[in-house]
Formats: sequence, structure tokens, C-alpha cells
Amino acid sequence: MKPALQLTLAAAVAILALGAGYLLGSRGAGEGGGAPAPAPAGGERKILYYRNPMGLPDTSPVPKKDSMGMDYIPVYADDRPDDGGTVAVSPARIQTLGVKTEPAGERVVDEALRAVGRVEIDERAVVEVAPRFEGWIERLHVNAIGDPVRRGQPLFTAYSPELQSAGEELRIAERLRKDSAEIDPAAAQSAQRLAEAARARLRNLEVAGQTGERQTFASPAGGVVLEKNAVQGARFMPGETIYRIADLSSVWVIADVFEQDLARVRVGQAAAVTLPAYPGRSFTARVGYIYPTLDAATRSTRLRLELPNREGLLRPGMFAHVELATGAGTPRLAVPASAVIDDGIRQVVLLALDEGRFRPQPVKLGARGRDYVEVREGLRAGERVVVSANFLLDSESQLKAALSGFADGDAGGGVAAAAYRAEGVIEAVDLAANSVTLAHGPIPALNWPEMSMDFGLARPDLAAGLAPGTAVRFEFEQRAPGEFVVTRIDEATPPAAGTAHEGH
Repeated sequence: MKPALQLTLAAAVAILALGAGYLLGSRGAGEGGGAPAPAPAGGERKILYYRNPMGLPDTSPVPKKDSMGMDYIPVYADDRPDDGGTVAVSPARIQTLGVKTEPAGERVVDEALRAVGRVEIDERAVVEVAPRFEGWIERLHVNAIGDPVRRGQPLFTAYSPELQSAGEELRIAERLRKDSAEIDPAAAQSAQRLAEAARARLRNLEVAGQTGERQTFASPAGGVVLEKNAVQGARFMPGETIYRIADLSSVWVIADVFEQDLARVRVGQAAAVTLPAYPGRSFTARVGYIYPTLDAATRSTRLRLELPNREGLLRPGMFAHVELATGAGTPRLAVPASAVIDDGIRQVVLLALDEGRFRPQPVKLGARGRDYVEVREGLRAGERVVVSANFLLDSESQLKAALSGFADGDAGGGVAAAAYRAEGVIEAVDLAANSVTLAHGPIPALNWPEMSMDFGLARPDLAAGLAPGTAVRFEFEQRAPGEFVVTRIDEATPPAAGTAHEGH
């Protein structure tokens, strides 16, 4: 057989094979009403259809090109958005946004209840020195606020005519009782009763055992002098406070706990107290009392914590941080606190699926700790959630917009409203039509190859002073299917052939 004849037969066989394939493909498309192609063998991803690369509402069951020669983009079965608003993010965008994920797992949630308070004096350890008689202070033995005193230590010496009179009555009664004991028993008994009355009077004046005109008063308790209201030589009246003394070997911390946390507090509960004055040091305390009233303005109740102060470091008036241990110590399914998005109505986490896809997942939360939050419903152990991303740290309005965008994803897995960056060369500027023709390199985020196309201008002055042939860097966004508008354009050095920079 001649070579020419062999070539002719081979060409005929190839044409017949192509024709048969075309007829089979057309018949399958017509009978299936535009059904997607069957799943390829070998475990490959199933293609549902092919969509227009420019975002236009045009699909095809078979591969094809648009009017500019761009390939239609395949849409896979596992890319179809569901009711949860799944969104796909390119690896470049994930890296740019700084997305980090962490699996949900069993952890002990730190449920410590934190409150603020202040150090106060133990009211049960405060005494006042207030004489029950009139007199004059002849000498002060303790004469400064803040001085430490011991129980029984002399505080001051006073002169009092009232004490002198009571002492004389006692001495006369005692002498009369002795002198008349053998001569007149009835007089002796009367003198005895008079002596007992004098002693009772001195006891009531709290100077029993001292019958002179000058009396020395001792401290009734050990502690620190908080108040001193007299000076040497001053006159005092009955009931007037001269000293106020407090024992600071133990103190109170009064903390305010919000109404919703009261169920987590009980008397006898252990607590840790820290003070700004002693960073890094913690003091052990216990809840001694829960006050029975609620402050209507702050919706909080006071707690009284008792703690020892043997070193004297805790001074009344100090600011304190209180941490009450309320956790049961049982591991629970939990995620980092930064993974929860709370808009005030619902709580969601962003599930990290395969191939850069994310889906907002509503959850029901339980105990909140310092770093982790218990998840009671909506997640399983091992599912990964987003814990860090720049768009999650944006303002509340942007966060709500992001959630809305997740929930309203288009059914074609289309392009999210975002800004894209690229480099190219100006081919033409049409200010009358408010458009510019740019030759740019491939843009992977949109699956665009290197090509020339027309863009709208957000403002006519964006292209002012730019002539054809100028190398530029530009940003654009998709405002409608097939409508791409340049929002910024700057002159740049000519890009290398076949390169472009894309990002959001």
C-alpha cells in the first residue's frame, strides 16, 4: 500500500471517530435535558456543568469557549453551595487573610468567675476606746494614727473628779465595815452594801480595780490605731471616742458579682485574690457571706471574702481582683473563644471544609472560660473551625456583611464581590464610553488567562493622562455578571510577559 493511501485511510478513521463522539455527546445532552456529564472513572471529581468565565448567566453541559476564546470553567458536584452558605476561598486569599484553624476537642473549660473588689477592715475586729465618764487627758501613751498596739498596752492617763468621788466612797465604806464589824453588826452590813455599790459603779465605768483620782486606760485589743481624736490636756465627755483600733491580722475583700452569676457562688467557696500592688502573687480566700440585697443600678450583689493578713500586706482600700473556682473539672467539647462569632442573636463558628471551603455553622454554647467555650450542640469532636482571620477581626458591620455573604452565596459557586489586583498595559482609552482596554496577564482567582478586554471606569479621571502603551497596575471589581469596573489605576513598570498579581 502506498504511503499516500495509508495517510488517507488514517485521516478517514479519525474523522469517523470524532463524528461518532460528537453524535453520542449530542444525543446524551438532548435526552438528559442538559444533564451533567457522567462521573469520570478512577475516583475523579464529578463535573456538573461548565459556567461562563466572565460571570454571565450562561452554562454548558460540555466544554466550550466564549466569544473571546476563554474556556468555560467546570463546576464540580462537591463545589455546589448548600443551604449553609458554603464559600470557597483560594489558597492565596487564605494566606493573605491569615486564616488559622483548630479542631474542636474535649477540654476542661476554665469556668472561673471573675470579679473586682476592694480590701476592707474586718468589722468584727474593730474596737473603740470611749470612756464612760468626764475627764481630762493628762498623758497620751499612744499618740499617732497607725501605731501598733498590744492588748493591755497603756493608751492614756486621765484625771476625773467623778472617778475620784467613786474611789473615796469605796474607801470610806471599806473602813466603816472594818470598824463596825464587832461593835455594830447592822452598821457593818450597811457599810458592806455601800462598798459593793461603789465597786459596781467602778465596774460600770470600766475602771474596776482603780480607785485613785488618776486612771490609766489600756488597749482592749491588739491592732493598729485607725483614729485618735484627742491630744494631751484635752477634756473629753462620756461616750466620746478617743481611739479606734482595728485588728488587721485578717481582712475582708468585698467583691461585686453580677446577677446572672449568683447561682455559681456559694458560702465556703475557695477563691484566689490578686492585687495590682503585688503582681504575680495570689492570696487564698473563702466566701464568708453573700449579702441578701441586690444593687438595682448595677444589677450586682456583694460577696464577702475572708482571708488572713499575717504579713500585713493587705491594706484597707486596696483594689483587688477575685477569681472564684466554679468549674467541675470534667472535659467537654470546646472550641477557642476566638472561633465564636456572636451577633447578639445567634452564635456561629466557621467550619473549615476541604479545598479551601468554609461554612458558617450555628452552635449552642455552654460554659465560657478564659480561652475556650463549651459547645453543646452543632459540632463534633475533630471538626476544624476558623480561629483567626483578619476579616473576623473587622468591625461589627463588616462581620455581619460577611455572614450575610456566606448565607447568600450564589448557586453557581460564582465570584464573590471583591477587589482584584493585576498588572497590564493600556491598549485604548474611551472617555466617552467611560471604559479602558487593558492587556493583562492570567488572573487565577477568576480563572482568566492572559488576554485583552474592556473594563469600565469607576470615575472618568482614573485614566486621565494615561496613553496607550502605558504599563499600569490596577484594581477592579465585579459589579454585575460580566461587568468589571476599574476602581484604581497607577502607572507602573512594564510587567514580565505572562505574569499578573492577584489578591483581595
